[in-house]
Amino acid sequence: MAREERNHVSNGEDDREEQEDEKMEQFFSLLRNFREACNKRKHELRQRDHDEEINKKMKKNKTSKLGEDERSSWVPRFEREDFSAEFEFRRPLVFFPTPYNKKEGKKKLEDGDGLDLNLSLSPASV
Repeated sequence: MAREERNHVSNGEDDREEQEDEKMEQFFSLLRNFREACNKRKHELRQRDHDEEINKKMKKNKTSKLGEDERSSWVPRFEREDFSAEFEFRRPLVFFPTPYNKKEGKKKLEDGDGLDLNLSLSPASV
């Protein structure tokens, strides 16, 4: 009977060990899957960067080829007819009336400090 109890106890330990082994296997499989996913993503990013560099080089080559070989022979120039056409505006133009404060402006000049701030070269200022 003692043997049966020992076997029973040892079977319980075996079950625990098996469960721990299964948990460890699951843990390591999760680690492997995570590493594989990281490596796959790194590879995808490197491939994308490589493809972008190739595209940039191709675009640069195309623009340099256009600059060297296929320069445009057309030179823009303006003709008189370009400016002779009359334009129609969508709305009528807005004209602001000129201020009618000429008398007030003269009074302000007279009331000043007596300095002539007019920078013209008229004989009165010389």
